[in-house]
Amino acid sequence: MFDFWLLDENLIFTGALLLMIALGVLQAIGLGDLSPDLDVDLDIDMDMDADFDAGGPADGLLAMLGLGRLPLMMLLVLFLALFGMIGLAGQQFIETLTGSLLSPWLAAPIAAVTALPLTGLLSRPLSRIIPQDETTAVNIGSLVGRFATVHTGRAETGSPARAKVTDIHGHNHYIMVEPDNAGQILHEGEKILLVRRENRIFKAISHGDSHVPKLGS
Repeated sequence: MFDFWLLDENLIFTGALLLMIALGVLQAIGLGDLSPDLDVDLDIDMDMDADFDAGGPADGLLAMLGLGRLPLMMLLVLFLALFGMIGLAGQQFIETLTGSLLSPWLAAPIAAVTALPLTGLLSRPLSRIIPQDETTAVNIGSLVGRFATVHTGRAETGSPARAKVTDIHGHNHYIMVEPDNAGQILHEGEKILLVRRENRIFKAISHGDSHVPKLGS
């Protein structure tokens, strides 16, 4: 059996199973999430939010693949397991039928296309028995009404600047802002209030304290 797994035509499937085991071990010992805790850049998030709010075909495809039901690492482990097992079983069936194996260039795409919908199908019952991670993700629309600080440059009508805002969980986000009032300028370092959002741009007004004279110590 091991000789069969190590044949050149089957190495891609054997490798997928070995990678699946390695990822499973990392997940089990708590090293599955290796991403650092970085501030979120909403320049990217706003594009994603617009796409998914539309409820287009991409939503249906992602749902079919099981995204959102299980953690991404677990979905990857499940896919690799199915890909490896389907590939090896398929190659064994073809060898029994024809006496030879399929080229990996043909066998791998067939196994992948078969494994993808099965991953989504199996993610449904698994999601009911596997604890879900809590998330502190927020809808970017919820940032309206919060105070922010102009981070880079100055914001004018038609010329947005980059600002930093903290959400209710204490996570920092970087957004693009313009003044809500025509003719107003929001300067770098100025504290502002986010009053509304238009597509990718937040509209803001000055908090006002930056223009109040400070008494010397």
